[in-house]
Amino acid sequence: MNLNKLKYAFLLGLCTCIFSACERDVEGLSTPEFPSIPQVFIDDFSAGLNYAAFGGSVPTAFQVDNKETHNNSSASMRFEVPDANDARGAYAGGSFFTSSGRNLSSYNVLTFWAKATKSATLDIVGFGLDLGANKFPTSISGVKVNTNWKKYYIPIPDPSLLTAERGMFYYSEGPEDGNGYTFWIDEVKFENLGTVAHPKSAIMDGLDVVKEAEVNEVIKVTGLKASINLPNGVDQSADASVAFFKFSSSDEKIAKVNDNGEVTVTGAGEAVITAKVGENVSKGSLTIKSVGLAPKPTVSAPVPTKAAADVISLYSNKYTNVPVDTWNTHWQFSTAEETFIKVQNDDVIKYKNLNFVGVEFVANTINATNMTHFHIDMWTPDAVTAAKSFKVLLVDFGANNAYGGGDDLSHELTFKAPVITSQNWVGIDVPLSSFTGLTKRANLAQLVLSGDFPNVYIDNVYFYKSNGGTGGATSPTSPAPLPSYPAADVISIFSDQYTNVAGTNFNPNWGQATVVTEISLQNNKALKYAGLNYQGTQFGSNQNVSGMQFLHLDLWTANSTELKIFLISPGPVETPYTLTVPTSGWSKIDIPLTSFAPVNLADVFQIKMEGNGDVFLDNILFRK
Repeated sequence: MNLNKLKYAFLLGLCTCIFSACERDVEGLSTPEFPSIPQVFIDDFSAGLNYAAFGGSVPTAFQVDNKETHNNSSASMRFEVPDANDARGAYAGGSFFTSSGRNLSSYNVLTFWAKATKSATLDIVGFGLDLGANKFPTSISGVKVNTNWKKYYIPIPDPSLLTAERGMFYYSEGPEDGNGYTFWIDEVKFENLGTVAHPKSAIMDGLDVVKEAEVNEVIKVTGLKASINLPNGVDQSADASVAFFKFSSSDEKIAKVNDNGEVTVTGAGEAVITAKVGENVSKGSLTIKSVGLAPKPTVSAPVPTKAAADVISLYSNKYTNVPVDTWNTHWQFSTAEETFIKVQNDDVIKYKNLNFVGVEFVANTINATNMTHFHIDMWTPDAVTAAKSFKVLLVDFGANNAYGGGDDLSHELTFKAPVITSQNWVGIDVPLSSFTGLTKRANLAQLVLSGDFPNVYIDNVYFYKSNGGTGGATSPTSPAPLPSYPAADVISIFSDQYTNVAGTNFNPNWGQATVVTEISLQNNKALKYAGLNYQGTQFGSNQNVSGMQFLHLDLWTANSTELKIFLISPGPVETPYTLTVPTSGWSKIDIPLTSFAPVNLADVFQIKMEGNGDVFLDNILFRK
């Protein structure tokens, strides 16, 4: 059974049954001094001890056994682990706790003896779960048992803090290879042993960890450990409660840490988080290298224009979203961290340290058989080079609607510059037929995002049904998003946002069949090319764009199936660039000017488009 799932899930279930072995000592609750009672189970329950089975476990897994005992004692604790799929419960697990506190400050270990009907590995054994505050849970994991009695030790990180402890002992164990078995535990007690030595503690698993962070980010100190050297010379390590540790920061102007080990980044620079248990310095540290406020989108992604009836949305404020199990599966080797933020009151998912991330909707798989396209808006502050890529993988679980079984299907698409640009919302909008390996789409269950951009923001993730590329519309009803580039970094040919090159002719007589008109969309001008075969634009004066990096334009077309744009310098010297059509609403396009070589960028005077269909254009400009 999965250890981590057991370790955390059973704490949420609380108890399903409670057995009291003797009268509870309630008077101690009102007194400042609690009794020092080390015995937990020696032949029977100790005074005031109760047992509670964890939620989801077999309620009767624990019983007192008078036959199988250690050292001929009169009784032991017997635990019967169920087989897989047992109707009574998925595992054996529970806590032994007292009604009132005990003063355990004079002891340094919890010890017990254990054996089993076969060689096995107990998931977790510990103390500190009292079904109340649960302040000091400490445990050992992967406890190997066999058919012989053996003594085990759980170190107490700082005994001086356990002056009113109620959580005496707890355990959790699931079937092994699907099979249940029985194990026994006896002579459970707290001891002060001179035969154990060298108590130590650690944070970050004893490593010196460095993490880059941003202002206002919260990072958790993890890997909290305590250990002692056993009589046989072997170190016994335990997972220790955060309450045993006292944390400090080398510079609180950069990073502050609270009692729960939560580090809040407060400024740019470097700060080191360390800890102590008592007066002993814990091994390991967490160094925060803060980059300050990292670049992020200042405007929201364009609002989708697809009709809701034609959309299956995973994430968008525009639509009602279908259930998604998780936006980060935390699969092994994934370093991605997700945060849900708002940009201009629009919900956006931020991924940091992205190498790959799984998104699952397994509980409610998606039937996208009638959909034609997949869409996602993506924004990255990272530098874009020709070698870097952003990848989208879709997975269908096949007819059995379950992972595995030999009928799963998947396909991954790769996107690079110029589709991907830095610090701009990029609308990735592709036909589902482009996922050639995804021959069936009746049980889509996973989306995987990956690539070379560690910082990615996403929005408007959905499937849609296209009737000609734009949900049935033949022309745009809303304007293209206003560009936000600084005017000093722009040479504008056609845009309401900037001062355009004076005297430009948008319909020179080149013998074309294209009909050119200037239209208004919500008081914003756009160009319409109707019945395009080719169309030229003659600048009012030759332009030196060698200091620019991109030719930018916003494009909308429902019926074009072929479209190229040319940049031209005198000669003429011209080079085409193929555009993706049809579009899904307004498509923001940034073409690296290097794509137009050998055009003389210091002396550009024309743009030409060739293709078919009806094409709408706005914000034609050169930019840095």
